[in-house]
Amino acid sequence: MSLDNKLSRNENNGTEVSSPDMNEICISVNALWKVFGNNPKQVMTPAYADMTKAEIQESVGCVVALRDVSFDVLRGETFVVMGLSGSGKSTLIRCLIRLIEPTAGEIRIDDENILEFSDRELTEFRRHKSAMVFQHFGLLPHRTILDNAAWGLEVQGINKKERRDRAREVLELVGLKGWEDAYTTELSGGMQQRAGLARALTVNPDILLMDEPFSALDPLIRREMQDELVNLQQRIQKTIIFITHDLDEALKLGSRIAIMRDGKIIQLGVPEDIVENPADEYVQEFIRDVSRTKILGAGSIMQEPEYTMSGSQGPDTALQVMQSNDVRYVFVLDSVSNLMGVVTMDQAASAAQRGVTSLQDLDYPNFSLCPRVSTNTPIDDLIPLAAETECPISVVDDEGRLLGVIPRTALLSSLAKHQ
Repeated sequence: MSLDNKLSRNENNGTEVSSPDMNEICISVNALWKVFGNNPKQVMTPAYADMTKAEIQESVGCVVALRDVSFDVLRGETFVVMGLSGSGKSTLIRCLIRLIEPTAGEIRIDDENILEFSDRELTEFRRHKSAMVFQHFGLLPHRTILDNAAWGLEVQGINKKERRDRAREVLELVGLKGWEDAYTTELSGGMQQRAGLARALTVNPDILLMDEPFSALDPLIRREMQDELVNLQQRIQKTIIFITHDLDEALKLGSRIAIMRDGKIIQLGVPEDIVENPADEYVQEFIRDVSRTKILGAGSIMQEPEYTMSGSQGPDTALQVMQSNDVRYVFVLDSVSNLMGVVTMDQAASAAQRGVTSLQDLDYPNFSLCPRVSTNTPIDDLIPLAAETECPISVVDDEGRLLGVIPRTALLSSLAKHQ
């Protein structure tokens, strides 16, 4: 069994589990508060509802780190929490595994309120169900990289051979094969963070908590690690909560993004919504310099295809449709609306002359004549594709079904709009 499959396997009973249901709620946070200071619950009363964080601190000496925070995280998604220093994002992620005890509220994980866990239950939860990746790596300098990666399994009582075998597999997954016997001082910052990620993944947690894990890296290594995480998540599909103060990083990694200020969530949504519809001036300031065409996907500008034909229809019919409507091509679909390709007027005429009876019998041209993208493909990535063909770019789903098309005029209009 491959490591990717093992990372999606229930280690407790050895049974295979299906890919995560992206509509299933894994984590539910409801009315969560964290107030530091004496008599913290007094600031949760209506008398303080209209006061700012600074005003509350000046009035009663309490620091409101989290203020009535509620959100859900879907199983298998990368949920990014971002904000400036002091916004409450790091306090939030620590509350999720009770490294900091909340003042009030509810944190339900797989429909269990972890705030009601006993010490033993909380320890088991931390050991088996969640893992954390820290900003400053947190590796043990007296241990080799292999034994650092295996540390979580050692705590669980797994025998030495099994935990080292598993650690070797995960180190290979994160690109550290060959460095098993090295020590932390022999690794670059990026490699140390890979080792920290490996240590978290070795215990095969359901939930991965990442607190600004790449912020201490230089820009080039940081981008490489972001790409690595995106590729890794496509394979292992863990539920990830990722903390950052960098909007570009949030937009690149997040399935959804929660933006925090003064302990509250100001806006929560998919990257496209946040860029296109900022909730207030605070969010607007964040996104001011963001290139929309790097964030917005093909689905945001696609149009209905003007003319489609079934593969069972003949080239004569296709030729007639094109001549009658003064168009140079039609999209050909199979019986379940999967895109077979594009047929031009010249191709239809040639096929009719050869006696071809149905469009599905044609040998469809290569990708360059009919480029296909997903709804999430950034608009920026469409530019070189549009330069290669006169036909609209096809937008398809994971099964290859045609969802829409992007004519060159629509692409140019979008680029002009978002300059």
